[in-house]
Amino acid sequence: MFGEDHFLALLLINILGFAGILVWHIQGRSRPTGRLIVQILFFATMSLVLGLGGIPPYRLDQTELQGAGLLVAKSARILWWTHLAWTIIGFLHIYIGLNRRPREAHLLQDLIVAVVHLGVALSIIGFVFGAPIGPLVATSGVVAVIIGLALQNTLADVFSGIALTLGRAYVIGDWIRLSDGTEGRVAETNWRSTNLLTSAHNVVVVPNSVLAKQGVTNLSRPDETHWTAFTVHIAATHAPFVFEEVMLGVLQGCERIIKVPPPAIALKAIDAIAIEVELQFCVASPASRMPAKNEVIDLAYRGCKTNGLSLAMPPESLLWGPAVTGGEPAAIVRPHSSGAV
Repeated sequence: MFGEDHFLALLLINILGFAGILVWHIQGRSRPTGRLIVQILFFATMSLVLGLGGIPPYRLDQTELQGAGLLVAKSARILWWTHLAWTIIGFLHIYIGLNRRPREAHLLQDLIVAVVHLGVALSIIGFVFGAPIGPLVATSGVVAVIIGLALQNTLADVFSGIALTLGRAYVIGDWIRLSDGTEGRVAETNWRSTNLLTSAHNVVVVPNSVLAKQGVTNLSRPDETHWTAFTVHIAATHAPFVFEEVMLGVLQGCERIIKVPPPAIALKAIDAIAIEVELQFCVASPASRMPAKNEVIDLAYRGCKTNGLSLAMPPESLLWGPAVTGGEPAAIVRPHSSGAV
C-alpha cells in the first residue's frame, strides 16, 4: 500500500484533474480566454503536486502496483497527461490569437492539435499502462500506408492546403486570380479546398491540390488598389495630343477611380483610319473595376461628343476592294446587320 503522503498526493491530483475538466466545461465555448486560464492553472497545480510528492508521471512506482491504489495512481497520471495536452493546445491558441491569424492558420492548428493528441495517447499507453509502443507504431504505419494509398487525392488536398498556409500566398479576405482566369475573394480555407467568392456573388470551390499547381496572383498585396485599362479607337481626324488631353480630362472627372497614383493615357497605335488610345487608371479594389469601367465608358462617349471627336469603326466593318473607276483599292463599308453594300 502507498505511504500516506504519496497516496494523498495522487488523490489530490485526481481531484484537481476532474475539477479542471468540470470548470473547463462550465466556462463554455463563449469564454475561450477563461478556458485557457483554467487549463494552465490546473495543469500547473497538478505538476506542482507531482513535484512536491516526488511522483514521476512517466512510470509507476513498485509500491503503486498493489491493491486499489493502482487505479488512483493510473488515473492521476492519465489526468496529468490529458491536462498537458490541453495546456499545449491552449498555448497554441494564445500564440495564434496574439498574431491575429486565427482563421487562416486553422489548418496548421488542427495538424498540431492532432500530433499533440497522438503523442499524449502514445505516452499514456506506454508510460501508464506499460504497453510496448514499438509494435503499435509499426502496425499503425502499415495501416497508414494502406489508408494513404486509398486516399491519395484527399491527402494531396490536405498537404497542399498545409503548404499554402505555411507559404502564406494569401489569407482570408484576399482577392486572388488563378492562372485559368478564375478570380475572387478568399472566403474560407479548409482541409480539402479553398472557397472563392466571385464578383458575381458565386462561390467557387477550388481543391487545394489544384490551387497549389496553378499560378496565383494576389491582387490584395501590397494593397487592394488595382490598375486596369480600357482601350478606345477614335477616328484619326485630329492631332494625337488632342485625344490625349480629352481622354485625360475624362479620367480626371471620373469619381469611381482613385487619383493617386494619377491616371494616364497611352497612345498605342495609329493608322489612316483610327488612333488607339488606352486609358489607364487605378481603382480602390478589384471588386470596383466594373462600376469604374462603366463610368469611364460613359464619360469617354460624352467627351468625344463634346469635343467633336468620332469613334472609329471596327476594322471588321471594312472591306477592301477595287474602286469602281481605276484600279486603286478603296474602302467599302459593310454594315453589321446586312451584307456588303
